[in-house]
Formats: sequence, structure tokens, C-alpha cells
Amino acid sequence: MDATLLHIQPAAEQPIYRQIAEQIRRLVAGGQLAAGTTLPSVRDVAATHAINPMTVSKAYSQLEAEGVLERQRGKGMAVAAGAAAPPSPQQRWDLLEPALDALARHARELELPPDELLARLRLRMEEPA
Repeated sequence: MDATLLHIQPAAEQPIYRQIAEQIRRLVAGGQLAAGTTLPSVRDVAATHAINPMTVSKAYSQLEAEGVLERQRGKGMAVAAGAAAPPSPQQRWDLLEPALDALARHARELELPPDELLARLRLRMEEPA
């Protein structure tokens, strides 16, 4: 995995460590990070995104405690074998629900029409990652 795969938004409401943790959870759940995949070092992520290394360390430690990541001697953090089991569709939707709730709330606050919101979302879904 490359550190640039993570998208950090410093101005977002959500703390950066949570942004990192949730993105890694989704990448594992979606099958983009297989068991044994080595993650970039704390220093690499911190340098790439100009953030405090302790922030990255906190995210990695949280994921390790959850069993998503495991420490490998001399290699750093990697996706844990048990974490890469394919999640059910409901588990994948559960990971997305908070973002959908926030999107719907923001659209209502901005009084945006649902059909236009859905059209713009569809366009973004069709864009390459």
C-alpha cells in the first residue's frame, strides 16, 4: 500500500486518526487490502500528508486492537489474516452509513435537490479512484 492512497482532510470535522482508521477499514472490507499487505510506516504517512506521526500511530494502534492490523517484526504493520475475510454486504453498508447520514444532512442544510445530489454522486462513483 502506498501512503498516497489515503485521503486526509485536515479541515474535516472528523479527527485525522479516525479518517485514517476508517479508510483502512474500508480498504480491507472492500478487498483492496489483502491479508498480509504491509502498510506504509507511520513516518511515511506522516511525511506524505504533513501530519503528526502520533496521529498515524494512534490510528494504527486502534486498528491493531480491533484485529484489523497486526505488527510484523521488522516489517511494520500489515493487514491481519482474520481481517481480510470477506465481509457481508450488510457489514460493508454499515461502514458507509455514517457518511451517507452526513451527506444527507449537509444536502438538507444546503437545500439541495435530492435528484441532483444523486446525479452528482453517480458521476463520482463512475470516476476512476
